[in-house]
Amino acid sequence: MRKTLIALMFAATLPTVAMAMPDGGPRHDGPHHRGDAPFAQLDLSRDQRQQIGKLMGEQMQQRRDITERYMAKLPAAEQKAMKDELKASHDKTDGQIRALLKPEQQKKFDELQKERAARKAEWKEFQAWKAEKAGKAQ
Repeated sequence: MRKTLIALMFAATLPTVAMAMPDGGPRHDGPHHRGDAPFAQLDLSRDQRQQIGKLMGEQMQQRRDITERYMAKLPAAEQKAMKDELKASHDKTDGQIRALLKPEQQKKFDELQKERAARKAEWKEFQAWKAEKAGKAQ
């Protein structure tokens, strides 16, 4: 009798818990799942999200390659001017984002920026090492 009562109580609470969950339950899609994401309204499966993410990443790389190809055709002065303008735009946006954050968020944002700068410097160092190694191999 006791087990039946416990099972009955448990069964009675399940629908209540299920109804309390937004959109049918929690989603553990990773850190980039946002309600305002471009494809959030499409109710995509995990596989579809991964494939779309891969396609978007490939598109971003293709855009970067195209930009670099055309930048290489510009005179050095214009290349520098374009890079400076892009950096200024990026820095301005970072400043605007930082201004929207609370003090503790700003501290974390600054830490993340430092980590990103360190990874970028490490990547440049690796690329230089890789180019040097390729030059020695030839």
